[in-house]
Amino acid sequence: MGAEYGRSDSSAGRLSRWLRRRPKDAPGADEGRLGQLLATAAAKLPLAPAAYPVGYRCSCERVGCPTPARHPVSFAWQTQSTTDRAQIERWALGQPEANFITATGMVHDVLDVPLEAGREALERLLAEGVDVGPVAESGGVGDQARMLFFTATRGTPEDEDEWWPCELDCHPETMDEHPGLRWHCRGSYVLVPPARLPGEHEVSWVRGPEHALPDPLTLLESLTDACARHGAADPHAVAWPLGR
Repeated sequence: MGAEYGRSDSSAGRLSRWLRRRPKDAPGADEGRLGQLLATAAAKLPLAPAAYPVGYRCSCERVGCPTPARHPVSFAWQTQSTTDRAQIERWALGQPEANFITATGMVHDVLDVPLEAGREALERLLAEGVDVGPVAESGGVGDQARMLFFTATRGTPEDEDEWWPCELDCHPETMDEHPGLRWHCRGSYVLVPPARLPGEHEVSWVRGPEHALPDPLTLLESLTDACARHGAADPHAVAWPLGR
Protein backbone atom coordinates (compact mmCIF):
# COMPACT_ATOMS: atom_id res chain seq x y z
CA MET A 1 0.00 0.00 0.00
CA GLY A 2 2.97 2.31 0.46
CA ALA A 3 4.68 4.40 -2.17
CA GLU A 4 8.01 3.17 -3.48
CA TYR A 5 10.67 5.71 -2.51
CA GLY A 6 12.28 7.21 -5.59
CA ARG A 7 9.51 5.98 -7.93
CA SER A 8 6.85 8.62 -7.45
CA ASP A 9 5.63 8.17 -11.01
CA SER A 10 4.42 4.61 -10.33
CA SER A 11 0.70 3.93 -10.16
CA ALA A 12 1.11 2.37 -6.70
CA GLY A 13 2.83 5.51 -5.48
CA ARG A 14 0.10 7.75 -6.88
CA LEU A 15 -2.60 5.63 -5.27
CA SER A 16 -0.85 5.70 -1.89
CA ARG A 17 -0.45 9.48 -1.93
CA TRP A 18 -4.07 9.93 -3.06
CA LEU A 19 -5.35 7.79 -0.19
CA ARG A 20 -3.32 9.79 2.33
CA ARG A 21 -4.67 13.11 1.00
CA ARG A 22 -8.31 12.10 1.24
CA PRO A 23 -10.34 13.66 4.07
CA LYS A 24 -11.13 11.29 6.91
CA ASP A 25 -14.85 11.44 6.12
CA ALA A 26 -14.45 11.06 2.34
CA PRO A 27 -16.28 8.10 0.74
CA GLY A 28 -13.99 5.09 0.84
CA ALA A 29 -11.60 6.60 3.41
CA ASP A 30 -12.39 3.83 5.92
CA GLU A 31 -11.76 1.19 3.27
CA GLY A 32 -8.38 2.76 2.49
CA ARG A 33 -7.43 2.75 6.18
CA LEU A 34 -8.56 -0.83 6.66
CA GLY A 35 -6.73 -1.96 3.54
CA GLN A 36 -3.45 -0.50 4.79
CA LEU A 37 -3.87 -2.12 8.20
CA LEU A 38 -4.67 -5.51 6.67
CA ALA A 39 -1.65 -5.24 4.38
CA THR A 40 0.51 -4.57 7.43
CA ALA A 41 -0.95 -7.57 9.25
CA ALA A 42 -0.45 -9.72 6.13
CA ALA A 43 3.24 -8.83 6.38
CA LYS A 44 3.14 -10.51 9.84
CA LEU A 45 3.46 -7.28 11.84
CA PRO A 46 1.22 -7.69 14.93
CA LEU A 47 -1.22 -4.82 15.55
CA ALA A 48 -3.22 -3.44 18.47
CA PRO A 49 -5.48 -0.37 18.81
CA ALA A 50 -3.95 2.93 19.90
CA ALA A 51 -5.13 6.34 21.02
CA TYR A 52 -5.97 9.09 18.54
CA PRO A 53 -5.96 12.90 18.55
CA VAL A 54 -8.91 14.96 19.73
CA GLY A 55 -7.82 18.39 18.62
CA TYR A 56 -4.43 18.83 20.27
CA ARG A 57 -5.34 16.43 23.07
CA CYS A 58 -5.26 12.66 23.35
CA SER A 59 -8.34 10.46 23.26
CA CYS A 60 -7.19 8.79 26.48
CA GLU A 61 -8.21 11.98 28.33
CA ARG A 62 -5.19 11.69 30.61
CA VAL A 63 -4.24 15.16 31.81
CA GLY A 64 -0.84 16.00 30.35
CA CYS A 65 -0.58 12.75 28.33
CA PRO A 66 3.15 12.60 27.46
CA THR A 67 2.60 10.85 24.11
CA PRO A 68 -0.79 12.00 22.80
CA ALA A 69 -2.23 9.70 20.11
CA ARG A 70 0.99 7.65 20.09
CA HIS A 71 0.29 4.93 22.67
CA PRO A 72 -1.84 1.75 22.87
CA VAL A 73 -5.21 1.90 24.57
CA SER A 74 -4.75 -1.31 26.56
CA PHE A 75 -2.10 -2.17 29.13
CA ALA A 76 -2.24 -5.68 27.63
CA TRP A 77 -1.08 -4.48 24.21
CA GLN A 78 1.79 -6.99 24.01
CA THR A 79 -0.48 -10.01 24.37
CA GLN A 80 -3.33 -8.32 22.51
CA SER A 81 -1.25 -7.62 19.39
CA THR A 82 -2.26 -9.87 16.51
CA THR A 83 -2.14 -10.40 12.77
CA ASP A 84 -5.57 -12.04 12.72
CA ARG A 85 -7.53 -10.45 9.87
CA ALA A 86 -10.96 -10.84 11.46
CA GLN A 87 -9.86 -9.28 14.74
CA ILE A 88 -8.20 -6.33 13.01
CA GLU A 89 -11.33 -5.76 10.92
CA ARG A 90 -13.45 -5.73 14.09
CA TRP A 91 -11.14 -3.23 15.76
CA ALA A 92 -10.79 -0.98 12.73
CA LEU A 93 -14.51 -0.88 11.91
CA GLY A 94 -15.58 -0.68 15.54
CA GLN A 95 -13.07 2.08 16.38
CA PRO A 96 -12.97 4.22 13.23
CA GLU A 97 -10.90 6.98 14.87
CA ALA A 98 -8.27 4.70 16.43
CA ASN A 99 -4.64 4.62 15.46
CA PHE A 100 -2.79 1.29 15.61
CA ILE A 101 0.56 0.28 17.04
CA THR A 102 2.73 -2.68 16.16
CA ALA A 103 4.55 -4.51 18.94
CA THR A 104 8.26 -4.83 18.19
CA GLY A 105 10.65 -7.61 19.16
CA MET A 106 8.31 -10.41 18.05
CA VAL A 107 8.71 -10.49 14.27
CA HIS A 108 10.37 -7.17 13.62
CA ASP A 109 12.35 -4.35 15.16
CA VAL A 110 12.23 -0.67 14.20
CA LEU A 111 15.18 1.69 13.84
CA ASP A 112 13.75 5.12 14.56
CA VAL A 113 15.75 8.23 13.58
CA PRO A 114 15.20 11.98 13.14
CA LEU A 115 13.36 12.64 9.89
CA GLU A 116 16.10 14.54 8.06
CA ALA A 117 18.75 12.02 9.09
CA GLY A 118 16.47 9.21 7.93
CA ARG A 119 15.87 10.79 4.54
CA GLU A 120 19.61 11.22 4.05
CA ALA A 121 20.32 7.64 5.07
CA LEU A 122 17.52 6.21 2.92
CA GLU A 123 18.83 7.99 -0.17
CA ARG A 124 22.32 6.65 0.52
CA LEU A 125 21.14 3.09 1.16
CA LEU A 126 19.07 2.94 -2.03
CA ALA A 127 21.90 4.44 -4.07
CA GLU A 128 24.19 1.70 -2.74
CA GLY A 129 21.68 -1.00 -3.71
CA VAL A 130 20.97 -2.06 -0.13
CA ASP A 131 17.73 -3.98 0.36
CA VAL A 132 15.72 -1.56 2.50
CA GLY A 133 12.49 -2.83 3.99
CA PRO A 134 9.34 -0.94 4.93
CA VAL A 135 9.91 2.70 5.90
CA ALA A 136 7.44 5.15 7.42
CA GLU A 137 7.51 8.85 8.20
CA SER A 138 6.03 10.14 11.44
CA GLY A 139 5.23 13.84 11.40
CA GLY A 140 5.70 16.31 14.21
CA VAL A 141 7.64 19.32 15.40
CA GLY A 142 11.38 19.14 16.05
CA ASP A 143 12.54 15.78 17.37
CA GLN A 144 8.99 14.40 17.05
CA ALA A 145 9.44 14.24 13.25
CA ARG A 146 10.89 10.77 12.71
CA MET A 147 11.60 8.14 10.06
CA LEU A 148 10.95 4.51 10.98
CA PHE A 149 12.96 1.69 9.34
CA PHE A 150 11.27 -1.70 9.84
CA THR A 151 13.72 -4.60 10.07
CA ALA A 152 13.75 -8.25 11.05
CA THR A 153 14.13 -8.81 14.76
CA ARG A 154 17.20 -10.45 16.22
CA GLY A 155 14.86 -12.88 17.93
CA THR A 156 15.48 -14.27 21.40
CA PRO A 157 18.83 -16.07 21.46
CA GLU A 158 19.19 -19.26 23.49
CA ASP A 159 21.97 -17.47 25.35
CA GLU A 160 20.50 -14.24 26.74
CA ASP A 161 24.04 -12.84 27.07
CA GLU A 162 24.05 -12.57 23.26
CA TRP A 163 21.25 -10.02 23.42
CA TRP A 164 21.97 -6.32 22.89
CA PRO A 165 22.76 -4.51 26.14
CA CYS A 166 19.81 -2.59 27.53
CA GLU A 167 21.31 0.76 26.50
CA LEU A 168 20.53 -0.10 22.89
CA ASP A 169 16.85 -0.84 23.54
CA CYS A 170 14.32 1.96 23.25
CA HIS A 171 11.26 1.79 25.45
CA PRO A 172 8.30 4.09 24.87
CA GLU A 173 8.68 5.83 28.21
CA THR A 174 12.33 6.76 27.50
CA MET A 175 11.96 8.07 23.95
CA ASP A 176 12.23 11.74 24.88
CA GLU A 177 15.63 10.98 26.38
CA HIS A 178 16.94 9.66 23.07
CA PRO A 179 16.44 12.18 20.26
CA GLY A 180 18.97 10.37 18.07
CA LEU A 181 18.70 6.76 16.93
CA ARG A 182 16.18 4.63 18.82
CA TRP A 183 16.11 0.84 18.51
CA HIS A 184 12.64 -0.54 19.22
CA CYS A 185 12.83 -4.22 20.11
CA ARG A 186 11.53 -6.19 23.10
CA GLY A 187 8.82 -4.41 25.04
CA SER A 188 8.44 -1.49 22.66
CA TYR A 189 6.07 -0.41 19.88
CA VAL A 190 5.60 2.16 17.13
CA LEU A 191 2.59 3.55 15.34
CA VAL A 192 1.82 2.09 11.93
CA PRO A 193 0.29 3.96 8.99
CA PRO A 194 -2.18 5.32 8.51
CA ALA A 195 -2.16 7.20 11.81
CA ARG A 196 -3.23 10.72 12.76
CA LEU A 197 -1.31 12.86 15.23
CA PRO A 198 -2.09 16.15 16.99
CA GLY A 199 -1.55 19.26 14.91
CA GLU A 200 -2.74 17.58 11.71
CA HIS A 201 0.43 15.50 11.47
CA GLU A 202 0.35 11.86 10.36
CA VAL A 203 2.26 8.62 10.05
CA SER A 204 2.47 7.38 6.45
CA TRP A 205 4.38 4.81 4.42
CA VAL A 206 7.36 5.83 2.30
CA ARG A 207 7.99 2.16 1.40
CA GLY A 208 5.13 -0.15 2.19
CA PRO A 209 4.95 -3.39 4.20
CA GLU A 210 5.16 -5.46 1.02
CA HIS A 211 8.95 -5.04 1.19
CA ALA A 212 10.87 -7.84 2.94
CA LEU A 213 12.31 -7.07 6.37
CA PRO A 214 16.10 -6.66 6.18
CA ASP A 215 18.72 -7.54 8.77
CA PRO A 216 19.02 -4.41 10.95
CA LEU A 217 22.81 -4.55 10.79
CA THR A 218 22.70 -3.83 7.05
CA LEU A 219 21.15 -0.42 7.79
CA LEU A 220 22.82 0.48 11.05
CA GLU A 221 26.03 2.09 9.79
CA SER A 222 24.24 4.43 7.39
CA LEU A 223 21.69 5.38 10.02
CA THR A 224 24.24 6.06 12.76
CA ASP A 225 26.39 8.10 10.36
CA ALA A 226 23.40 10.21 9.33
CA CYS A 227 22.36 10.66 12.97
CA ALA A 228 25.90 11.73 13.88
CA ARG A 229 25.79 14.42 11.18
CA HIS A 230 22.31 15.43 12.35
CA GLY A 231 23.60 15.59 15.94
CA ALA A 232 26.55 17.75 14.91
CA ALA A 233 24.13 20.22 13.33
CA ASP A 234 21.89 20.17 16.41
CA PRO A 235 23.86 20.49 19.67
CA HIS A 236 20.85 19.28 21.67
CA ALA A 237 20.60 15.96 19.77
CA VAL A 238 22.58 12.77 20.35
CA ALA A 239 23.27 10.15 17.71
CA TRP A 240 22.85 7.12 19.97
CA PRO A 241 21.05 6.31 23.21
CA LEU A 242 23.58 6.77 25.99
CA GLY A 243 21.69 4.98 28.73
CA ARG A 244 18.53 4.99 30.79
